[in-house]
Amino acid sequence: MQVDFYHLTVRPLDRVLPRIAEKVVEAGGRLLIVADDAGRREMLDKLLWSYAPDSFLPHAQLGAGDDAAQPVLIAGDVVAANGARNIAIADARWRDAALQFDRAFHFFDDEAIVEARAAWRALADAPGVERRYWKQTETGGWEQAA
Repeated sequence: MQVDFYHLTVRPLDRVLPRIAEKVVEAGGRLLIVADDAGRREMLDKLLWSYAPDSFLPHAQLGAGDDAAQPVLIAGDVVAANGARNIAIADARWRDAALQFDRAFHFFDDEAIVEARAAWRALADAPGVERRYWKQTETGGWEQAA
């Protein structure tokens, strides 16, 4: 299982998450996006409808429709009702339940750096876990730092 830590320093989550979701869906995968706060989930739901004028990313919030049919599902907890094997943690709070997936995207900014470092260290010796740390370049691109 692969855990990708994405340190948001130049572009915020609302510019990064839709592109990651697109790539997962284009590759034939499904994605679970997790955030505790209902307001944040609502913002993410609206974001995935409006982030680009020429895009369409089918998705729903957990319980809003046919969860199993959704390529992207937004939930308050780690409940992959859509059969997702990929999880995006969109509230910077690592959850060990993410280790049940094939790939986890853990997004965090400078305000959550202490918690992200603790999660990084905690996963160092986890069996079967490959960690990667991505940092943003000055132009908003990504480079693997660890």
